[in-house]
Amino acid sequence: MDEADRPVPEPQGQPNEPQPAPATGDVLAVLPLRDIVVFPHMIVPLFVGREKSVRALEAVMKEDKQILLVAQKNAAQDDPSADDIYRVGTVSTILQLLKLPDGTVKVLVEGGRRAKITGFRDTDSYFEAFVEAMPDQAADAKELEALSAPSCRSSSSTSS
Repeated sequence: MDEADRPVPEPQGQPNEPQPAPATGDVLAVLPLRDIVVFPHMIVPLFVGREKSVRALEAVMKEDKQILLVAQKNAAQDDPSADDIYRVGTVSTILQLLKLPDGTVKVLVEGGRRAKITGFRDTDSYFEAFVEAMPDQAADAKELEALSAPSCRSSSSTSS
């Protein structure tokens, strides 16, 4: 019996049921944000008080200081689940971290590149996600010029 004649094992689950694709990409800690969206190249101070978020910050400070900042769908939610956060965020670098006497943390972050979440890793201490970088999209040169031009242009010049 050669390779072509061997039976192929059936995947687990119901027949004809689509199997979930395995998550791919780098694994990063995730920091859900309530009232702000951090874009690439922004430098922003954040105040963090949730236990899960503080643990995520402490973990990345021991490593490469890279964290994924993602907006929550509902800012009023105190303990968001994976379904409560958006799937596109910004991989950011922690520039400074200061623990305050009340247990909260003030952190200064700089947005790096956009990334999308392809899946979550099971962990109880904080969110970890598989992320893939999203390429920057090139814009039309005329559109960029129009967006960067002053909003009021004078067509006539005055001389004194």
